[in-house]
Amino acid sequence: MAGPCIGSIGELLVEFVCTEKDARHRRAAPYTGPFPSGAPGIFIDQAARLAAGLGGRAVFAGAVGDDAFGSVILRRLVGDGVDPALIRVVRGVPTGTAHVGYNSDGSRDFVFNMARSAAACLPAAAEVEAGFSAAGITVLHISGSMLGDPDMRAAAVDLCRRLHARGVAISIDPNIRTELLADAGYLEAVTALMTMAAFILPSDADADLLFPGETFDEWSARLLAGGARAVVLKRGDQGCIGRDAAGALALPAHAVTRVDPTGAGDCFCATFVTLTAAGQPMALALARANAAGALAVGKLGPMEGNSTLAEIDAQWAAP
Repeated sequence: MAGPCIGSIGELLVEFVCTEKDARHRRAAPYTGPFPSGAPGIFIDQAARLAAGLGGRAVFAGAVGDDAFGSVILRRLVGDGVDPALIRVVRGVPTGTAHVGYNSDGSRDFVFNMARSAAACLPAAAEVEAGFSAAGITVLHISGSMLGDPDMRAAAVDLCRRLHARGVAISIDPNIRTELLADAGYLEAVTALMTMAAFILPSDADADLLFPGETFDEWSARLLAGGARAVVLKRGDQGCIGRDAAGALALPAHAVTRVDPTGAGDCFCATFVTLTAAGQPMALALARANAAGALAVGKLGPMEGNSTLAEIDAQWAAP
């Protein structure tokens, strides 16, 4: 039996990390980078690392500029096994960028250049649908980070509807950006995608916004009754909770030194979705996803902590 074919679509960025806390991008400070990034890109890189060992594959639809930053992203994704057939290289338009700064209270400040960069220049919808279908896609993952741009949002919802109708499983990480909540179409898109999704993977912050006043048991039961195969609540240093038709499981976080949490949630999602799509039971997929997230926070750079199955199992087995 062939392994899963995992697909994703959305922004590809390079990221620069401020090396001084509390600068908030408002004063001169040193940055390190460029690191390949973009939430959907982090997801597909991790999915590719795992899918190859399971007899599967990973394919991505997105765009980079024909510049040095674009080559940084492509080199990483292709090197880790991502099929780049649907990644456009756009002449004359810069590759998208993100700058992140950390603060003493644990919060982060981001500055994105996405809408006016190659990141928003997705391939045409018909091309993406045909390419994913030809690849034999079994799961399409959407990160809510791409839903802030109206054109990208429309493309994501349309593509999900088309592929869902073909029997492709939809996965969504709401990944809600609070600065976009004033845009009525933003949460509408998140809700629409959740109604189609087989895998729904919010964070604590996402759940507080989407299901105010409800417990995990309440809203996860409703999502499962609505057709989801598995629901997972990502809780950062509090661990995670997963639920499917067989029941629920809560896991504590691994004790690790936190270096850079950016991308850990995407790595977690990719691990859980890829392993579940490969037929592994929820308990095993959740434990491995929990370990993958712990590995991810230990490296500087959003994709640098992505891991192989052997590395995940070594972390999981660690005392």
